[in-house]
Amino acid sequence: MQNQLEADSAIFQINEDYRDCLQEISNVAMGQAGDKLARLLGAFVELSIPHIEIMTPSDIVMALHSIDANESVSGVCQGFIGGGISGEAMLLFNDTSFQDLANILRYEGDVDQQAERELLMDTTNVLFGACLNGIAEQIDMEFSFGPPMVLGQHLSVRELFQLDKARWNHALVTEISYSIEGFNINCDLLIVMTEGSLELLFKKLDYLLN
Repeated sequence: MQNQLEADSAIFQINEDYRDCLQEISNVAMGQAGDKLARLLGAFVELSIPHIEIMTPSDIVMALHSIDANESVSGVCQGFIGGGISGEAMLLFNDTSFQDLANILRYEGDVDQQAERELLMDTTNVLFGACLNGIAEQIDMEFSFGPPMVLGQHLSVRELFQLDKARWNHALVTEISYSIEGFNINCDLLIVMTEGSLELLFKKLDYLLN
């Protein structure tokens, strides 16, 4: 029983070799996503260094408070699964970004709530597909995707993440921030892989590392 507890505890930790490998994988995948977004917008996309950590749902909320606890955000999520690995991608958009995003995409008409949803979905479709397919290709897997869903609009991070409804206790979270040079456009992309996926994922990383 004690050995099992130790094994369960160990799966919720990530060593530096795995972190470095995942960071390299994420850099490639998210760079591909950033390139597609740049082509869509016709502007230079700046990316942060991926932050990779095993987190609880409340950890994510605390980590995202770097956005600003009082700031209003909108979010979209999309589930994915394949070969024993599952999770979801989440995009959080700074609400002050919508007018600039509408301008750069030459969106005509008022930027009302429906227009914001369309802009959010357009950006999501570009980033999620490129990023998740980029990760899957590097670890020799293929993901199937659920339909994207709006998490909420014009909410605080804590309101957007309803912790009592979280479907997992621990997950491997990769976070990267995107911004558009010369525009007030900022978003955070999170790739969340559930705790049940970690053992297989780490075996995949062992193969790559060896």
